Amino acid sequence: MKNNKKPWAGRFEKQTQPQVEKFTESVSFDWRLYRHDIQGSIAHSTMLAACGLISKKDGDSIVKALKEIQKEIESGRFKFSEKLEDVHMNVEAALIRKVGEAGKKLHTARSRNDQVAVDMRLWCRDEIRSIVGSTAALQHELVLKAGEYAGTIIPGFTHLQHAQPVLLSHYLLAYVEMLERDKSRLEDCSERLNESPLGSCALAGTTLPIDPSMTARLLGFKSVCANSVDAASDRDFCIEFAAALSILSMHMSRLAEEWILWSTEEFGFLELDESLCTGSSIMPQKKNPDVLELVRAKSARVYGGLVTLFTLMKALPLSYNRDMQEDKVAVFDMSSTVSASLEVLRLVVSNAGFNVDKIKSSCEKGHLDATALAEYLVQKGMPFRQAHEVVGKIVREAIRAGKALTAFSVDELKKFSRLIDDDVYGVLGVENCIKRYKGSGSTSPATVKKRLTFWKNRLKGRLKSS
Repeated sequence: MKNNKKPWAGRFEKQTQPQVEKFTESVSFDWRLYRHDIQGSIAHSTMLAACGLISKKDGDSIVKALKEIQKEIESGRFKFSEKLEDVHMNVEAALIRKVGEAGKKLHTARSRNDQVAVDMRLWCRDEIRSIVGSTAALQHELVLKAGEYAGTIIPGFTHLQHAQPVLLSHYLLAYVEMLERDKSRLEDCSERLNESPLGSCALAGTTLPIDPSMTARLLGFKSVCANSVDAASDRDFCIEFAAALSILSMHMSRLAEEWILWSTEEFGFLELDESLCTGSSIMPQKKNPDVLELVRAKSARVYGGLVTLFTLMKALPLSYNRDMQEDKVAVFDMSSTVSASLEVLRLVVSNAGFNVDKIKSSCEKGHLDATALAEYLVQKGMPFRQAHEVVGKIVREAIRAGKALTAFSVDELKKFSRLIDDDVYGVLGVENCIKRYKGSGSTSPATVKKRLTFWKNRLKGRLKSS
């Protein structure tokens, strides 16, 4: 027979209304905390036994039963009950059914307030580790693709207009750099959340002789939260996690948007693998980049979760309030959405191909070497603002005549500046531009090659460790 007795039954005479049970339950979504809830309970039971608050025999029975419950959940044999509200009470009720009175002792010196706080910290810590690994896998595919097209020059864009030539590998590595910052933000978040709230109980701690540092150590936390009121009511770590996920989603959305454009007939730079595209129900010729469109769209869903958390927490008085139950809906969905987006984007990058001929043809448009010509004049002694104006006039004439800057004769160019000489042809043209780039962080072949080697080595070690 199921034990659906409420943990507050001693205070109440009336049964909880079914509508209230339905409205307040959270087990329909917080069930996914079961592993972390059991992990925290095992540590708590071990500490209680070590402190003499329960017997070693009861402690051993509790730990053994909790491990059995975890196996039942993971095998699909465990039935969660909404009447028991949440994952915590479902696990505790199952524990009591297994070990009787000993199971009722587990909640000694603990509240669901510090229990859910520790569960969420453990869950976020594991999710961060997983997402960092998935982000590294996406970086790895971008680095492989950069190596595959190491010598390809593409038009660089500002305002979606042709700007200056860059190496395709340099462009791809730009996203690798972004994703590295995302990993760093997630790891920073993991470092800050790595404190144990167990022992804070509802908000004030306990009069019982417990050892919070022991549970912290058993759960792999670096320390114990310094303030019990803050520990029970803090969800900064969830918001920080959500913020890091939102920025990561933004980066994925930018890549998706760009590749959607690049796969159009108008650009033709990119060929997406058809196994990762969909077709049209009416137009037989279509190959649609739906996966990339959904990566772009799901960033909005992730942002929504962040706004939910901010709005949820913005006016809550200390300490715990039931409002905070809703944090899990947002955080769980955000983490799942980002994880799925990372995986599918990794597949897209891995299977994509670049149309080198079309890219080369595009490099011949838009006078990508104009800035190089202005810098050539600067090296001849002309002030940059004057050089900018001179080259602007040359470009205007080139547009009128419908020709590239390389198509002008020296005599034609000298009409704009006597400083221009035959050596100008060593500057003009995208290949010459690329060769002449200087400075760390630039798209010079030597710099990009060095950075590509750096990322290959760094990610190789990172993927092995994960």
